[in-house]
Amino acid sequence: MTGQPAHGWILYDGDCGLCSHWTSRFAPTLARLGLAVAPLQSSWVPEQTGLPLGTLLTDIRLLHPDGTLTSGPDVYRYVMRRLWWGYPIFLLSNVPGLRKLFDWSYRTFARHRKEISTSCGIPQPGAKGGS
Repeated sequence: MTGQPAHGWILYDGDCGLCSHWTSRFAPTLARLGLAVAPLQSSWVPEQTGLPLGTLLTDIRLLHPDGTLTSGPDVYRYVMRRLWWGYPIFLLSNVPGLRKLFDWSYRTFARHRKEISTSCGIPQPGAKGGS
């Protein structure tokens, strides 16, 4: 872990082509929010979170400076709440019926993210032709 970002670390599945692609694309925006990005597979992550890698890889995570974790769709809500253009989506994602839909959509995507990456032709990081 290099330095401590002001508001924490967004931790993503570094073996997922789509996750790696979008995280690197949004890293500058996240940095303006005081957030750094790192793969969940980074050697320091299990120690800092207290979770085994198998558990960590089930969700995107936000490791706050105080050591607490935000997971799954709540990570997206955390970020959207702080972006002027994401704030309307944040509000909609908290409306009771839409919250369930947002969470279900996230969970469905998370379970199938690697298949989606393959279907979209986004190679895994380190794969031939990958980033």
